[in-house]
Amino acid sequence: MSRVPNDEAVQLTNDDATECKQSAVQLGYWQDPYLFYFARSAERKPPEINRGYFARKRGIELLVEKFLKLTNSNCQIVNLGAGFDTLYWRLLDAGKAVTKLIDLDFPSVTARKCHYIKRNKPLQDKLNLGEGKAFSGATELHAGNYHIVGVDLRQRSEFVAALEQCEIDFSLPTLFLAECVLVYIDSSSVDEVLTWIAVNFESVAFINYEQINMNDRFGEVMKQNLRLRQCSLSGVSACQNLDSQRRRFTDNNWEGTQAWDMVEVYDNIPGIERQRVEKIEFLDEQELLIQLFQHYCICVGWKGAKLSQVNFDF
Repeated sequence: MSRVPNDEAVQLTNDDATECKQSAVQLGYWQDPYLFYFARSAERKPPEINRGYFARKRGIELLVEKFLKLTNSNCQIVNLGAGFDTLYWRLLDAGKAVTKLIDLDFPSVTARKCHYIKRNKPLQDKLNLGEGKAFSGATELHAGNYHIVGVDLRQRSEFVAALEQCEIDFSLPTLFLAECVLVYIDSSSVDEVLTWIAVNFESVAFINYEQINMNDRFGEVMKQNLRLRQCSLSGVSACQNLDSQRRRFTDNNWEGTQAWDMVEVYDNIPGIERQRVEKIEFLDEQELLIQLFQHYCICVGWKGAKLSQVNFDF
């Protein structure tokens, strides 16, 4: 499988995100008893980073909850570029186990995730390790309704093969998730995958968390920092504004779409939750947090009559 020079740098963004989430968890922004099994360090991050990750996590979670409520959890979730995300375990603890959850990422990332699961009994104990459904390789895991598969998402054939390997049900409502993933994939490859999903699934939604407003001064600094880390932003053309994020779906056969910058997302998190997290740390740089929020968004695309009934809003 061919790799471009920046693959390793992109994969390291998973470690960064995991450590940032662990920093927020340790301070009490939210609970996740599984994350520390995957985090390399517990270094405390600046308050604006902790609060930013809280908004990211809670915003996505609110939309996922809408999808689960509509489907009564009789659905599938496919997490693209899942990294060390612990969604499977958190849903189990919340009593919202879905029909199938699939984590896809580079094989080098899924190999590490499988390794951590194998060596930590609390992670294993939550899995359905029935006969014939145990670990099946260094980069894969198949345990009942949970699957981890290593794949290059830039190759549609690999992506499709991975879903088929996990016995995806194209007739079952399916939710795709991506957090800062598509920006690293060239736009033509993203379009190809999005079109394939829209054509092949009867009822499907896609929640995408990603950068926006990348052409202003703050955005240029963000891009430069990523370039210095050798992270090539091959899909940044879709990250210009909320309209470009929505067009990514409407141009690829999706029936509906909505998008919000993180200022709006944060403002629509229930007030009691915002009041709680704002007491955790004093935020000296309020302006920096607002700038960060203005340069990230959550965009949702959907297709299917049933999903048109969902109020994908906050």
